[in-house]
Amino acid sequence: MKRIALFLAAALFAGVALAQQYPNRALRMVIPWPPGQATDLVGRVMAEKLSQLLGQPVVPDNKPGAGGIIGTDFAAKAPADGYTLLAASSGPVTINPLLQKTPYDPERDLIPVVKVGVSPYVLVTNPAFPAANIGEFLALVRANPGKFSFASSGTGATAHLISEWFNTLAGLTALHVPYKGSAPALADVVGGQVSYMLETVAATMPLVRSGRLKAFGVSLEKGSALAPGIEPLAVTAKIPGFDAGAWLGLMVPVGTPKPVVDRLAAAMETSMQSGDMRERLSSVGLEVDYRRAEAFAQDLKVQRARFADIIQKGNIKLD
Repeated sequence: MKRIALFLAAALFAGVALAQQYPNRALRMVIPWPPGQATDLVGRVMAEKLSQLLGQPVVPDNKPGAGGIIGTDFAAKAPADGYTLLAASSGPVTINPLLQKTPYDPERDLIPVVKVGVSPYVLVTNPAFPAANIGEFLALVRANPGKFSFASSGTGATAHLISEWFNTLAGLTALHVPYKGSAPALADVVGGQVSYMLETVAATMPLVRSGRLKAFGVSLEKGSALAPGIEPLAVTAKIPGFDAGAWLGLMVPVGTPKPVVDRLAAAMETSMQSGDMRERLSSVGLEVDYRRAEAFAQDLKVQRARFADIIQKGNIKLD
């Protein structure tokens, strides 16, 4: 504890010095998605908390496009002076570079500062789907290979890859139906045009609570407080190790001075100890999974290896 306290004090002291050097300059939080999307909501929460703790404005800057690639590339190539931050997420940082050539290399061009959480996914069907529990669901789909279909927000999207992984581990063969976004995909699951879907807690739980969808399990191995009463698929489907979600965190361009990175890490450490911060992240569908830089970097390696394996085994290619 003493070591952590010394680290926080030193980093915050460095931050004060930098703020005095550039007292009127705002920091930019690049959000590579449009307003209202999950990364945008979390990025704005981080920006607000950092503004309060650093004593400098942190201004959200939405740069959407190309599945998050445009904004992520902008942040990766920004001057490494400590004034550009990235609201980073699994799609543009972990998955897209595995599926296509991106103008940035996440491992070469970006520094992980902290991971703040993960967005869990829920397996859902139309209420009329002829299965009362996960056991019946699995038995039915296994007995009818290719008869049932599953939706996703698009080929290569996090939801698609998580669904492919689940299908493989559970021994399911089903037809993938990609959509342009989760909203139209869920609408067709609600309407019964598509059999099932693995989609975020934020998108599915309102429909589950209203009775428009039936839930069979959550994608995090430990379960999720955001999906009360819904058991982990790793347990109920008997697929230990199935632990999947879309991560979100804070990154900066490579070359950003270490005192600046330490300053940001210290401020995020303080903010994540706040009950208010955790409540706000939960309110936008994020399960808090705070990890410091080293643990975050290790988690990124695990995620990349996992998704690379899913893509290779599923022969997944962008249209």
